Formats: sequence, structure tokens, C-alpha cells
Amino acid sequence: MTSTMRERGHTLVELLVVMAVLGILSSIAMPLAEMSVRRERERELRRALWEIRDAIDAYQRAGESGAISAAVAGSHLPPNLEALTRSHADQRPGRRGVQLRFLRRVPRDPFADARLPAEQTWGLRSHNSEDERPEPGADVFDVHSRSAGVGINGVPLRRW
Repeated sequence: MTSTMRERGHTLVELLVVMAVLGILSSIAMPLAEMSVRRERERELRRALWEIRDAIDAYQRAGESGAISAAVAGSHLPPNLEALTRSHADQRPGRRGVQLRFLRRVPRDPFADARLPAEQTWGLRSHNSEDERPEPGADVFDVHSRSAGVGINGVPLRRW
């Protein structure tokens, strides 16, 4: 071997530079990944709220049209979320034997404790409660997240 030939390989400085660059890139990637997960959970929350609210509205329309009998006196709203998943016999003439269902299952709040049943992950608002202070009652007029978190848009999740 001659003195002009050097062995090929990486120096310790080169390896440290590469490690520093990888550290910087990973410190940028982690917040982006966390934001992506957060955004997906918020998207799931929006979908679940839309699905439940749509089912509540359909239940109310069915009650007003006489398709189902009112479970709560004076209200065509469901008494609880589980009523949206039960089968209801259509009461209208000529539709005997037809079963109505408004949800296959109650979706869960993605920000709630995973050990709770889906029905218990939602805060309920009765028709008689105020929008600013939603409280449960004899019927279900609306649902909201029980999470104390704030969305990416700055609005508390329970106000969605």
C-alpha cells in the first residue's frame, strides 16, 4: 500500500453532521405527524356529530309524519341515543310491517375515553335547555363532545 492511497470510509465528523441533520428533520416531522393525527380525530368528530344530528332530525320527521309514535309526550325527539338504533314499526297506513332505523350504531366521540360505551361519550342537550348551557332532559335535541379540548380552529370541541 502506498502512502497516497487512503482507506475509504466516513469520518466521525461526517457521521455527526448526518445525525444532526436527521435530528432536525425528525423534530420538524413530529409536530406535523401529531397535527395530522389531531386533524383526523377532529374530522371523525365532525362526521359523528353530523351522523347523529342527521339521525335525530330523521327521527323527529318520522314522528311528525306519524311514522313512529312519540316516545316523549309532546315531543317527536328521541328519548335517548339508543332509540335511534332500535327498530321502529312504521305506523302509517299501508306501511305496516315496515321497520324504521335511524342509525346502525351510535358513533363514539373520538376524544372520549375509549373504555366508555359509545352512547356515554356524548353530552346530550334537551329541547328545553339553552344553547349556551346544554343539559340533558326527557328528549335528545342535540349532542356535543364532552371533551374540554379546543379544536385546531380555536373553538372548544364542546361548542361544535
